[in-house]
Amino acid sequence: MANRIINQIPYASMTASVLVALLLTACTVTQKAPLEQSEIRCGLLANECHKLQPGGKDQASFRYINPAAQWRQYSKVLIEPVTFWGGESTSVSAADQQALLNYFSQQLREQLGKKFQIVEQPGPGVMKITVAMTDAEAATPVLRSISMFVPQAHMLSNLKYLATGTFPFVGGAQGEAKITDSVSGALLSAAADKRIGGGSTMTGMQWQWGDAEHAIDQWCEMLTERLTSWTAGTGKP
Repeated sequence: MANRIINQIPYASMTASVLVALLLTACTVTQKAPLEQSEIRCGLLANECHKLQPGGKDQASFRYINPAAQWRQYSKVLIEPVTFWGGESTSVSAADQQALLNYFSQQLREQLGKKFQIVEQPGPGVMKITVAMTDAEAATPVLRSISMFVPQAHMLSNLKYLATGTFPFVGGAQGEAKITDSVSGALLSAAADKRIGGGSTMTGMQWQWGDAEHAIDQWCEMLTERLTSWTAGTGKP
């Protein structure tokens, strides 16, 4: 049955842009997932949530940048403990929540520590980083592997991506973050984003929370990159 479906794929009718999108996504460990404003939990952002606006292609799904922020005055970061705001309806067990939060905290310190001095107390020139996971979804390990490595299944996986924009059996994570001045409490930036597993074969052999961890990696790298350029004055927020 799978072979018949594959043989009927109208390759010639695929546009160049669709093929390029598929090829690019096949190289990514994670990909940005659609996120509606109504899906943002706003647990962490609370009264600041209304300030969020849709982000661009290489930005968080929703973001806010304080136009008055003086980024170049900051050289240190204070990292608050990462929290989970999934609510009672979440399918993530307490043990898995804690494992993901520990991993998130570790990655934040590791990535930000490469570019900024990490401090434990508020003070001049210190940004406070507050992050929360608002949901996570586990991948289906065995089926995820089959969809990546068995040729017929991989082709069907690509077809699903072309039809829906996502690959089958992937996991992912959703989160919120805010950056404030550690002394005044003034909001400098806020964001909400959702990422899911991409099409890279690197994601084929992993445990159930591998895609969520890859999303965390991507967030921490993006945050470090953005803050480094903003505080150095080499990039525009």
